[in-house]
Amino acid sequence: MATEIRVPTLGESVSEATVGTWFKKVGDAIKADEPILELETDKVTIEVPAPTSGTLSEIVVAAGETVGLGALLGQIAEGAVAAAAPAAAPAQPAAAAPAQPAPVAAAAASSSSSASVSTMPPAPAASKMLAENNLSADQVDGSGKRGQVLKGDVIAAVAKGISAPAAAPAATPAAPRGPSTVEDASREERVKMTRLRQTIAKRLKDAQNTAAMLTTYNEVDMKAVMDLRNKYKDIFEKKHGVKLGFMGFFTKAVTHALKELPAVNAEIDGTDLIYKNYCHVGMAVGTDKGLVVPVIRDADQMSIAEIEKELGRLAKAARDGSLSMADMQGGTFTITNGGVYGSLMSSPILNAPQSGILGMHKIQERPVAIGGQVVIRPMMYLALSYDHRIVDGKEAVTFLVRVKESLEDPERLVLDL
Repeated sequence: MATEIRVPTLGESVSEATVGTWFKKVGDAIKADEPILELETDKVTIEVPAPTSGTLSEIVVAAGETVGLGALLGQIAEGAVAAAAPAAAPAQPAAAAPAQPAPVAAAAASSSSSASVSTMPPAPAASKMLAENNLSADQVDGSGKRGQVLKGDVIAAVAKGISAPAAAPAATPAAPRGPSTVEDASREERVKMTRLRQTIAKRLKDAQNTAAMLTTYNEVDMKAVMDLRNKYKDIFEKKHGVKLGFMGFFTKAVTHALKELPAVNAEIDGTDLIYKNYCHVGMAVGTDKGLVVPVIRDADQMSIAEIEKELGRLAKAARDGSLSMADMQGGTFTITNGGVYGSLMSSPILNAPQSGILGMHKIQERPVAIGGQVVIRPMMYLALSYDHRIVDGKEAVTFLVRVKESLEDPERLVLDL
């Protein structure tokens, strides 16, 4: 008896995935719960575990193909008796393959055509925006389950002028390139963008097109934080089992500033402003497969030690490709640290629909004037990009000044000042 390997539930609003890598080939022995293949969604990469022990008897969907929820990926035969089957079996997947993509293609076609024949009404926030912009649901390609039109779909459609289906431009994130010369063509390599990279490109461009984005800058003297860290890092690690880094200080400084300036922690929903009375801070992490933003939930209620522990867990999961959908959702503000790569100054792009993102940079010794004297201090440039539709210049500058004050006098963080 064979056990089917099917596409698992991928998370809210995710209806399809691309088969990445098969870790096993037909005829290989498999243990229960062992990762056997990788699925790429537009948000995370997910490893699919084996539902049972046995032998991989059939691979139905090859790497690079798109599959819907519940689609059949392969089959596992019981015991080791199937080990002899692969000699005769290779022709079976090849013959079966043309027949199988039909339901998969049907699922994809159903998803792509659901904008015009949707089985789900628009989401409430989307309905409100459609009415405000005198649009109908059939003018917008829905990205939700069963073609449901979501708020982000309407925002993207309005930004594009709704003269054509909003989903069409997403397939071509850049203008078509001109042909290469004969000499250059042989030295080029064309690689299909992963779903994650396509989503990163689309979201960043949508953020630029939708938000009234502006960036304000400041610099912070890191000496006080560095002295405090050097003084207590060994005791801290011994007690809490985690290293004391800079991100714990920055996260606490950000949450303090967000409480004072709630507009930086808000988002726009149609003609409404939604103020978040909690701080879920996203941490931009670069991985081999692209940029991901895991979220530290309720960071405002955590100690520096708790933040460092949670950040360590999320960073490891990001590198291992084991982030869950829950780890990636619900962020209200984002911190990105280009300093780890040597960046001295940058203007980060908003992580929509958030209204603020803080960019950290390299700590570099520079001469500064303090008390009428020029001294050498470890300085860091900070950049706050914000949505000017929600956040006024005064609020943005004040926010960055509060972060600077907390870091230059870290006792304020301990005393909650």
